[in-house]
Amino acid sequence: MADVGAREESPLLRAERVYAAAADHFTRPALGFWDACGAETVRRAGVSLGESVLDLCCGAGASVVPAAHAVGPSGRVVGVDIADPLLALARDRVVREGLANTDLVRSDATATGFGDASFDCVVCVFGVFFVADMPAFVSEMWRMVRPGGRLAITTWGPGWLEPAGSIFWEHVREVRPELHKAFNPWDEITTPAALTALLADGGVTGADAVPLAGRQRLDRPEDFWEIVLGSGLRATVDALDDAERAAVRGAVLDALGRADVAEVGTDSVIAIAAKPST
Repeated sequence: MADVGAREESPLLRAERVYAAAADHFTRPALGFWDACGAETVRRAGVSLGESVLDLCCGAGASVVPAAHAVGPSGRVVGVDIADPLLALARDRVVREGLANTDLVRSDATATGFGDASFDCVVCVFGVFFVADMPAFVSEMWRMVRPGGRLAITTWGPGWLEPAGSIFWEHVREVRPELHKAFNPWDEITTPAALTALLADGGVTGADAVPLAGRQRLDRPEDFWEIVLGSGLRATVDALDDAERAAVRGAVLDALGRADVAEVGTDSVIAIAAKPST
């Protein structure tokens, strides 16, 4: 019998582990793009008063909170994430903002147990690429959208975190070549065409996907390392040993300083699909 402990970690379990660790940096100023992208997704999805919204892979509440404000006291928002530390951040924020219309649930986003046509809008911001079968996940999200409702999926665009991203990967490759972009599932769907094709594979036709330009300011090179530790790049950093991690960090910060990198790209792609009313 094969050793269970030797089995390859699933993408979902890896995401849980990585983002539970990354939670300690999620709310740093250098990671303001989480809130910006979450709010823009909710706005483009047309979330409005009285609606019910399901936010899958909700993280620290970047889209939960604007959705809760948009639906108002007569509406309902349910946020789902598998990483407890991120949900704790979301709960603190919901309490601080007095949002009594919001429930936060720890669950596998691909198996929430909600019924068919349960929500006016289902949202997934930077989460669809963390499952092994993305079309099946899209199909599951679509199942829970009511007739006349919307599905909104946001993913990273091309050139995320550039030019600092290339510098990071260059120095990772120098110390651990096998880790070079080994944990970048979002690279598969960085264009509107790729994202709409994914939705179509999941049974969602007629989606409208648009690219959105974004920039995140770096006041100092160390701000980029905070982004690394508070994002999916944390998986790569945590795979390094202490000496390798220190070497990569030092080399990256030195290179950013010499190049005077003052901002990084945070381009995204947002797809919105409306389910027919009949």
